[in-house]
Amino acid sequence: MKISKFGGLIAAASKKAALPMLKVGTIPVIKRIVISFQQAGIFPIVVITGVDEDEVKYQLSNYGVIFISSEQPEQPQLLDSVKIGLRYLSGKCDRIAFAPVNVPMFTPDTLIRLKNTAGEIVTPSYRRRGGHPVMLSDSIIPEILAYSGEDGLRGALRTLDARRIWLPVEDEGVLTSVHNREQLQDRLAEHNNAILHPVIRMSIEREFAFFNARLKLLLFLIADTHNMRQACGAMSLSYGKAWDMINRLEIELGYAVVERRQGGRHGGNTVLTERGTAFLLAYQQFEEEIFHYTQSRFQETFLTTKIL
Repeated sequence: MKISKFGGLIAAASKKAALPMLKVGTIPVIKRIVISFQQAGIFPIVVITGVDEDEVKYQLSNYGVIFISSEQPEQPQLLDSVKIGLRYLSGKCDRIAFAPVNVPMFTPDTLIRLKNTAGEIVTPSYRRRGGHPVMLSDSIIPEILAYSGEDGLRGALRTLDARRIWLPVEDEGVLTSVHNREQLQDRLAEHNNAILHPVIRMSIEREFAFFNARLKLLLFLIADTHNMRQACGAMSLSYGKAWDMINRLEIELGYAVVERRQGGRHGGNTVLTERGTAFLLAYQQFEEEIFHYTQSRFQETFLTTKIL
């Protein structure tokens, strides 16, 4: 089900090279990237896990991200992780922002500029050097998935260079790697200023909140997997808690959001009802409109006037 124009993919699997839990400032780099993605209005966000998987899930369990374990947990190649994420996101969004976890210091403004630049592959460049994140069109995913040549993801994108747009940016963070600790610290204050943003924690309430971002992600995953246990595993949510959330939502809405199908040739499964799907899509559209309005008003009120 296509629910969003822009999805996100973060590769954080390699036990040899990835450092998702490295702290820059007071937060790990994996959380820094997720914050930047969310500030740019990207949903869903998929994290390919491997190294420090349990700790990554703990750190991000309330951030509304989807976890997919690497198929080669010991030494996965970057392209392998990218392929896992692209297979999952294919058909779910129009375009996908990809970033390796080891390049965490790009700004949300750079992501927004990538979103606003049309093209099958859009790569930011700082002083004529290409960096991350890279924006990929859903239409180009089959060609990346089919690539089996040399030089991994870089080689795959090189074969598609004629369809790539280079976007010049004044953001050195697109090149800053976790392996250069001095550069990370040099960019910390600037990046913290760049991720300054209003936090709108939306929910639908009567006497208490019965729908929020976490339940939105659960409905999305049910629609995708048709399996409650798989949906819970993908977002690090307990099975019992998930059913409590669904049951409360259905009581408050006054209609069934999911249909529970038991037994049969293919076993039991759980799917969204027609009204449940309509509710999810309407909420996503409403949330996107609120996000764009909030970002615009925050910019005008605080940043343009230099109050902050």
